Amino acid sequence: MKIALLLATAVLGVAAAQAASAATETSNISASAEVSTVCTMESTALAFGEVALTGATNGTATVDVTCTGGGAYTVGLGDGTHNVAAQRNLQSGSNILAYDLFKETGRTTRWGDAGAGLVSGVGTAVEQSLTVYGQVTTGQTLVAGNGTPYTDTVLVTLTY
Repeated sequence: MKIALLLATAVLGVAAAQAASAATETSNISASAEVSTVCTMESTALAFGEVALTGATNGTATVDVTCTGGGAYTVGLGDGTHNVAAQRNLQSGSNILAYDLFKETGRTTRWGDAGAGLVSGVGTAVEQSLTVYGQVTTGQTLVAGNGTPYTDTVLVTLTY
């Protein structure tokens, strides 16, 4: 037993002597990353439903934008495929139905594709839902589509 104890003490002594004589060096690893403004976008359809014989018919759609935090963006809405002189129109066969798209619920500020017509925002790294307020204007001569719905396609442009 004494021999085992002496042997263990000798081994520990040699290990301690080696540890005491070992040299140490340190170094740093530099870490870096870049985050650019990146955005994604999705949009929903705008369905007006049955157009009222009198009075305006309203509808809404959404444009969902997700941008990296702090990233500035703008969203523009084109005039649609059936526009005449920048008037957006739904079309069924040769019949048209005028409508427009707005930035706010009061439907007074047109949402366009340039300058003051754009909607601006700053990314927060979470989805931001922008509401598009649509309105079929009153005072139009309504012609039944006879099974063919009135349609249009509006280009949505996200710039960042």
